[in-house]
Amino acid sequence: MEKRLIARGLLAGAVGAVLAFVLARLLAEPVIGRAIDFEDARTEAAHAQGVHEHGVELFTRGVQGNAGLGFGVLVFGVAMGALFAVAFCVAYARTEGIGARGLSLRLAAGAFTVVYLVPFVKYPPNPPAVGQVDTIGSRTLWYLATVLASVALAIAAVWLGRQISARLGAWKAGLTAAAAYVVAMALIMLISPAIAETPAGFPADVLYEFRLVAVGTQLVLWATIGLVFSVLAGRLLGERAEAARAT
Repeated sequence: MEKRLIARGLLAGAVGAVLAFVLARLLAEPVIGRAIDFEDARTEAAHAQGVHEHGVELFTRGVQGNAGLGFGVLVFGVAMGALFAVAFCVAYARTEGIGARGLSLRLAAGAFTVVYLVPFVKYPPNPPAVGQVDTIGSRTLWYLATVLASVALAIAAVWLGRQISARLGAWKAGLTAAAAYVVAMALIMLISPAIAETPAGFPADVLYEFRLVAVGTQLVLWATIGLVFSVLAGRLLGERAEAARAT
């Protein structure tokens, strides 16, 4: 059964990746093009002042914006779909009173918030052409650390809620666990270093539009995974329940 659910998670992730790619291709690529124009102008100005930056473009913009973007989104979506299915299997075995469809939608909303939205608050993305070369590695490292911390604290919050639910009730226990997660993540964000990669003079509207599209792309991905998986898993588990009743 678990393998069949994971296969459905892969399918849900692939469908979500296709929709996310369409959104990114239509909305993000024009914004990235404007960011590249800014960087090109800045590079030309630096060359005019005698500063030379060496770089080799391995792939053309057409390849990056089509095949490269599509492949990257597909790999990410399929991987997230598989992990989503695994998390669903674990949660479904330990959850009572929630059907497969409801659990799938709640899990997708939680995954979007924990995996993407919360780390976004501390380290929002920049257009690919924008950023200081010297800080890309450290920024990526701290972003991944924030994602891992967010996921670990979310799991701990779920555990805490289950531990205190008998004493406080499900509603109060859920609020307490959520508050503990928020406080812990706020403390982590306060002690995490702020890494500013946006160059001086970069258009604020371009940066805002890119980050808005980035959030929208992730929202489409996770919403699609949750919806598609809820239908597929609901049918599978419903068939299993009917077969069990028949025997």
